[in-house]
Amino acid sequence: MKNEQYNSRLKKMIFFFIALLFAGRYPAFAQNIKVAAAANLQPVMEVLQKDFKQKTGIGIDPVIGSSGKLVAQISNGAPFDVFLSADMDFPETLFKNGFAKQKPVVYASGSLIICSTQNIGFDNWERLLLSARIKKVAIANPAIAPYGKAAEQSLTDKGILDDVKPKTVYGESISQVNTYITTGVVDVGFTTQSLVKEVGNKSPLYYKVIDPKTYEPILQGMVILKHGATNADAEKFYKYILSPAAKTIFKAYGYRIQ
Repeated sequence: MKNEQYNSRLKKMIFFFIALLFAGRYPAFAQNIKVAAAANLQPVMEVLQKDFKQKTGIGIDPVIGSSGKLVAQISNGAPFDVFLSADMDFPETLFKNGFAKQKPVVYASGSLIICSTQNIGFDNWERLLLSARIKKVAIANPAIAPYGKAAEQSLTDKGILDDVKPKTVYGESISQVNTYITTGVVDVGFTTQSLVKEVGNKSPLYYKVIDPKTYEPILQGMVILKHGATNADAEKFYKYILSPAAKTIFKAYGYRIQ
């Protein structure tokens, strides 16, 4: 009986060490990295995820949401390894509160556009928004979505924020705004330029890039979180996002790279 128990324990120990060996040598046996990513990154994240997997064999489990909501989840103990925000304020707050391994770095700068499924002409988009033709304007919640904040800053710069507010439909994230735009729920919306790349030829979109002088730069920050501080794969992904390969992908989706 004792021999059987000993043999059983020995087999379990051997299996355990073999599993550890495979996890170390072969990423497919290791756990995927858990990445919290701002909603504006949804289109480009799929491409980055595939490219990173091809280069390293390491998988990613992305969770997409507004930066503010993701920060709330992280602050409440969500086990994310890396956070890609749509601004610098949210990751800086996490660092100050002890949830991040180090200070955030900028990985890309966002580009704000006004967009529609209708060819309504955006040469003078300020006047267009005030016309009777435009009844609904989509903007992401500026309290939790940096692109929504940028949209309101641009409207303020043009002196028309108060006039546009009665027409405004707020989305909880830029992903929801994109849905409003592409399904025609709204006449126009303010969103990220990466939407145009995502949609491609599937559905025609008409847009105009908003003058970046009318809003604060959308500097998008990244941090390794406390949960991923000792995860070598999280460090690899962090370095990959700052690599020339990732920067080329970001550029293709309309982001500005420093």
